[in-house]
Amino acid sequence: MKIFITGSSGFIGFHLSKRLLDSGHSVYGFDSMNNYYDIKLKKARYEILKKYNKFSFTKNNLENQKVLSNTILKFKPKIIIHLAAQAGVRYSIKKPRVYLDSNITGTYNIIELAKKVNVKHLLIASSSSVYGANKKLPFKEIDKTETQLSIYAATKKSTESIAHSYSNVWKVPITMLRFFTVYGPWGRPDMALFKFTKGIIDNKKIDIYNKGKMYRDFTYIDDIIDGIKGLINKAPNSKQFNKFKNDSLSSVAPFRVLNIGNTRKVYLLDFIDALEKELGKKAIRNYMPMQKGDVKMTLSDTTLLKKLTGYNPKTNFRLGIKNFVKWYLSYYKSQIKK
Repeated sequence: MKIFITGSSGFIGFHLSKRLLDSGHSVYGFDSMNNYYDIKLKKARYEILKKYNKFSFTKNNLENQKVLSNTILKFKPKIIIHLAAQAGVRYSIKKPRVYLDSNITGTYNIIELAKKVNVKHLLIASSSSVYGANKKLPFKEIDKTETQLSIYAATKKSTESIAHSYSNVWKVPITMLRFFTVYGPWGRPDMALFKFTKGIIDNKKIDIYNKGKMYRDFTYIDDIIDGIKGLINKAPNSKQFNKFKNDSLSSVAPFRVLNIGNTRKVYLLDFIDALEKELGKKAIRNYMPMQKGDVKMTLSDTTLLKKLTGYNPKTNFRLGIKNFVKWYLSYYKSQIKK
């Protein structure tokens, strides 16, 4: 099958592209390769993907509608998986305009082109951050999402609304993917596990916000990919409205929202303890107040995803951290001081 993936050199996009290529699919990657974090890491991911005969690639911004349009219209994908976005909650407070351009304008361009090529299914990355100040746990897809706490979260919620309207008017089958704190090998350097690992190895302080009094639904990358891959052939059909209890399927459009998480809460301090154990070294802990735009807790309910695909996350956080540390020490071995 011909699958178009935006953000193919990003963390999730790389893993998904590789998994689909290994399964025999033709994948066309599209990525800006921007310098939000170490460009060398993005290039290293790309170097692995380009070895596959069925992988093609274009480097450009989603906002460049002409290049994006020419690429998609020429490739004529059956499936589009839109993962590219400007990530980072804290960075969105400093550079909000970047998020509006990339996350909203870029997503609009993708949806418009998905309509033109009449894709069988468009899957779009959203985020657990859309739940914002919601205190009802675990988060269900049908819960209200009206209190986003960061610009990043607000742009993600906006794309959900835009996608639903397109799905309603033009009947584009769309699934929104609300990811919960993804981690694992080849991860993003701006995220906690990466920063903590580097800090501990370099004997530098690691910043622990809200004095560590928070928990996350840390979800290992392989489980995230299982969730996405299982949904590719599960395009929403509004005729099936009310088939499942607590279904997020729209009553007027082929549109659905789905959580992809691990369904287990992991306290941040337990996460750090496990990392220290794997590294064989204690962290220099710098306890900080809560950051603007951040949330104290996340926890997913993936009952709907399980009903649709049989989704069953298998990786506990200790094994996930072990796998990450093994990759990190191998990838950065020349840079680590002994």
